Formats: sequence, C-alpha cells, structure tokens
Amino acid sequence: MDGVVLTPLKQIHHPKGDIFHGMKKSDDGFDGFGEAYFSTINQDDIKGWKKHTKMTLNLIVPVGEIEFVVYDENTKKFLSVKLSHKNYQRLTVMPNLWMAFRGVGKYNMLLNLASIEHNPNEAINIEIEEIKYEWQ
Repeated sequence: MDGVVLTPLKQIHHPKGDIFHGMKKSDDGFDGFGEAYFSTINQDDIKGWKKHTKMTLNLIVPVGEIEFVVYDENTKKFLSVKLSHKNYQRLTVMPNLWMAFRGVGKYNMLLNLASIEHNPNEAINIEIEEIKYEWQ
C-alpha cells in the first residue's frame, strides 16, 4: 500500500537482557522527530479510526501483540499486520491514511516515534463503525 512501510528490526539477544532496535535517522520512514510515546491497549479492545494530516507514525510493539489496520480511502484497500516480539518490525504510516489497532495479547504496548509533536488539530477521529472492517 502506498504510504506504508514495514521494516524488519534487529533484536540482539543477551543472557542479561535483550536489545530491540527501533529507528535510526538513516532508516526508510524517518521523517524527522517530534516526539516518542508509549501507548497500551487491552486485549480485544480497539482504538481508532484516526487519520493524521501531517504526522508520520513509526510504530513498534516491544510488548504483547497488536493488530494494526491501515485503510486508504482513495483505493478502498486495507492493510493488516500483527506486530509483536515474534514479528518484530516497524510499521511506518504516512499522513492521510486511516489507522486503527486492536490488542491481541493479554498486555500490549506500542512505541510511536512520531515525526511531529502531538497537535489535536492535526488529526481526524471517527467512530470504529464508520469504516467497515472484519476484525479477526
């Protein structure tokens, strides 16, 4: 899907604790740095739909498992991916695409390395029922 990049990330296993790479400024999808934040989502709960008009999202799931769904209203296509410790990748979502996500694991946490600082006037939120998607 145009505007979406899925990047495998490196994990370095160490007997005293593992290292999980996130992002370098030389990586595809890096569009500047505005802020980094963590968000949790409960099992089977869904957050979304949200469309950012300026922010590029760089989403990583270091804990649990989260299903992300991106919707392009121009092509009417969906992209779905589950990210977790086992499928450790970074999902980059460019502006003007709708996104929602669902907690799959018992406890789930994501990291967003956002290109700009949060601005409530920069995003559009709609109810989950407004875009029809069959959550698995």
